[in-house]
Amino acid sequence: MRCNTILKLISTYSLRSCSFQQTTSKMQNAYIRYLDGAEQFQVSFQFKNESLGVDRQFNFSRQLSEKVNDFLARVTANIERSVNKKKKKKKVASGEETADNKIHVNLLRGEEIVPGDLICKDVLFVSGLSLKILESKFSVVLNAPWVSLITLPSSIMAGFPAYPTKLEVLFAVITECNFCWYKNTSTTPGKNIPENWVEVGSGYYYTPSISDIGCHLKLVCAPQKGSVEGPTSDVVSTNPVEAGPGECPFESRHAFTKEQLSGETFRVVSYNILADLYADSDVARKELYPYCPAYALSIDYRKQLIMKELLGYNADIICLQEVDSKVFQYDLNPILSSIGYDGIFSKKGGAVSEGLACIFRKSRFRCVDSHNIHLAEELRTNPLFTELWDKIKENEALASRITDRTTCSQFVVLDSVDNPNERLVVANTHQYFHPDADHIRLLQTGMTLTYLEHLVAEASAQERRVSCVFCGDFNSTPEWGVYRLITTQHASEDSIDWSSNKEEEVKSVSLSHSLLLCSAYGTPEFTNYTVGFAGCLDYIFYQHDQLGVAQVVPLPSVEELQQHTALPSVVFPSDHLALVADLCWKHV
Repeated sequence: MRCNTILKLISTYSLRSCSFQQTTSKMQNAYIRYLDGAEQFQVSFQFKNESLGVDRQFNFSRQLSEKVNDFLARVTANIERSVNKKKKKKKVASGEETADNKIHVNLLRGEEIVPGDLICKDVLFVSGLSLKILESKFSVVLNAPWVSLITLPSSIMAGFPAYPTKLEVLFAVITECNFCWYKNTSTTPGKNIPENWVEVGSGYYYTPSISDIGCHLKLVCAPQKGSVEGPTSDVVSTNPVEAGPGECPFESRHAFTKEQLSGETFRVVSYNILADLYADSDVARKELYPYCPAYALSIDYRKQLIMKELLGYNADIICLQEVDSKVFQYDLNPILSSIGYDGIFSKKGGAVSEGLACIFRKSRFRCVDSHNIHLAEELRTNPLFTELWDKIKENEALASRITDRTTCSQFVVLDSVDNPNERLVVANTHQYFHPDADHIRLLQTGMTLTYLEHLVAEASAQERRVSCVFCGDFNSTPEWGVYRLITTQHASEDSIDWSSNKEEEVKSVSLSHSLLLCSAYGTPEFTNYTVGFAGCLDYIFYQHDQLGVAQVVPLPSVEELQQHTALPSVVFPSDHLALVADLCWKHV
């Protein structure tokens, strides 16, 4: 009888003091884990014997093909080694003679000893097994929920959410696991080891208070899947909680988003969060953002600010750009899914490890479809763009420039939970950045609009009214063709954008679309603010014949942007600002 679950097997972490006590107080279990097709199995149990002075977690990895006697001999040898090591230390300390202890270990089925010449794979996966060590009996539990890896960040700041930097489980569902947070009230004299833990919170993340500064945090995770719970595992932060940077400007913006929305209104956020790929480089530190302290450019620092900022907006739909794949996997998705969100990550083309993310609140929207299109590939292969490609490919330099781009656009089709007749198509994009590439951006925007138009038409075949929202970092200010194309539905053949690079000049191309789109924020002076450039590059466009704007959250003042010279800074985690708009469905 083999488990059908196929999971990546990861070597287990030892459990520490708190988890030992919680596990053994429930029941003495020996946990066996194995995967279909694997040649090995893993065994873990906590053996506690006061008379022998042993309280230790034992972990073994053994071959399924070995005999039961060989497996038990390995268990016996390891326990004896641990016991006798302690005895020898005691002997040295006291000067007394101490005899080696012999440990008797048996595998039982019911009350009968399993014959030692049987092969492990033929007996370990049947029910009713127990492992007997001296007088202690351990029920053998097969593939119980298990924590295989759990770590906490090296930097934890008061007022900002703390959560596992990595959490990997076997035979469990992270969103079903139970979490408990503790802080220490003292340390071991002379050794500075945290001790005397008191409970301070529960849930996947915990926001330390000022009173926690100087304390270490401990997170205890009880893995779970359905009604089945596995042994707890815990981890202690390597460093104590530190003071934060003080109030961040986005916290005053949270005053406009204290409550979650419902009914006819929903909140949309669009935000380029500055990928670590671009921030963690000599170019970023020395040329792009030399005014920002190195520690504040670190993703370990910035993601604390990003998570606090996003959580405070109480959004229903979050469109993010420049999302590192690991940040989505280990930060955004786990922490937001723990409070009711679902998310879709779309990686850029090529070897680039960042991309787009669309995250939505499951109590407000249900995802019915999603698409990620790499624009260069779609231009060459999708019939929607055949006519455009035929004109572009005549100019070799232009064709090479646009097809070398890794740019992608993301589309997510959402059905409203509160309004069953409403369907929303959300487009999210991050257009090419280069200063001499207005023609490329205009082409990329035109393609994205064509695809969006196509999806809206497809969705309209259903018995729902379909609206659309188009978010992103367009890398184009309002006076250029991208903004005009989106808001006026047309870009003519003589648009100045087509000649932004003379060698790649676009000829005989005009673009148009049928969507009635308007910018929720209009054209603010700044959405990107650095020493080298400041201007409006980010937008939330909405279909104004079917959607209205109930509120836009005010952007920070110029004085706030300049408080630490420019963005990013110790209080701004990105060089862009988040756009936050409350939209509502219009009814005729």
